[in-house]
Amino acid sequence: MPECALNPATGVNAPMVQAGLFNPAPRAEADVRLNGVKLKEVKASAPVVDVWLADGNNTVTVALSKRVADSYAFAVTPGQCTLPVVPGNFFSPDGTLEYAASGKSYLTVAPGCALNPASGLTQPFVNLFDNGSFLLNVSVNGIPLTQLSALRPRAVVFLAAGRNLITAANGTLSTDTYYRDGGSGTCVLP
Repeated sequence: MPECALNPATGVNAPMVQAGLFNPAPRAEADVRLNGVKLKEVKASAPVVDVWLADGNNTVTVALSKRVADSYAFAVTPGQCTLPVVPGNFFSPDGTLEYAASGKSYLTVAPGCALNPASGLTQPFVNLFDNGSFLLNVSVNGIPLTQLSALRPRAVVFLAAGRNLITAANGTLSTDTYYRDGGSGTCVLP
């Protein structure tokens, strides 16, 4: 699954995977391709290359010959790496969910748009899920929102304008942290 890392060519966080040869023979070689375009030839002496992914669907291929190749599909959600990286958090293979390092919760990556009954405005939102039977205290920008548990495993989190800090605390045992951009704080329903 893609990870967010600092791209040395652009100086900004971007989605990346490493591809190449695993435990290669001394004379092994392969071409690494992204969406059919050759990026680099890897050899036993330098068996891995960083592959920087674009928004949308990406196919990374490691071709040992014209007939022998392995391909891997990765989906990148627009803006997946523009927010601060939370150490240990990771994304689902399709890029739609971010899992906390603790494994106790996960959050949708791309915000939706809905009418917020509390404000009466259409606002961007994400869904936060309890990934088990944990009791999680949910806060947004330091303001308590709700609790998640086996009886209520999901919460809709409406986003304010700008950067939003979403936390899910399991008592004093762990605190899951996520960042989401709420844009202007409003959105237009389709």
